[in-house]
Amino acid sequence: MPDSGATDGRRPSRRAGKRPEPTLLYVIKQVELAIRSRLDEILRPAGISVLQYTALTVLERHPDLSSAQLARISFVTAQSMADVVVALQERGLVERHRDPHDRRRLVLAVTTDGQKLLNRYRSKVAALEEEMVASLSSRQAAQLRRSLVACRAALAEHPPR
Repeated sequence: MPDSGATDGRRPSRRAGKRPEPTLLYVIKQVELAIRSRLDEILRPAGISVLQYTALTVLERHPDLSSAQLARISFVTAQSMADVVVALQERGLVERHRDPHDRRRLVLAVTTDGQKLLNRYRSKVAALEEEMVASLSSRQAAQLRRSLVACRAALAEHPPR
């Protein structure tokens, strides 16, 4: 993602050798890349990708989603999520079953083995989050969470075409 430095559509000022601040989009992308790299290290022993782990955590919080719903929540294509789901099914970490409210629909659920994997890595992932916000007060960390949730909701209202 290019860093134009401008956050309001204006060209950044380069007076007196002062460098423009990076855009918020750029900073968020850099944080995401750092998180992904660290999560890759944490999850490597489990043999699963960050996207697979994320899918498991989403299904843990929101059971009985279809693969398409899981893709939308995860901001990935249906095809990408289909590949993730197949890999998780082959490992016995998720299962498909009929939706109890609509028997025509197949939904996903975390298996016992999937739950064990989540439980095994939960503290390591929590430690990474704690490290990320270590320089923030608990109030600042809570505000950051609320702000990022609001940003995500705003973007979810207008998904890419």
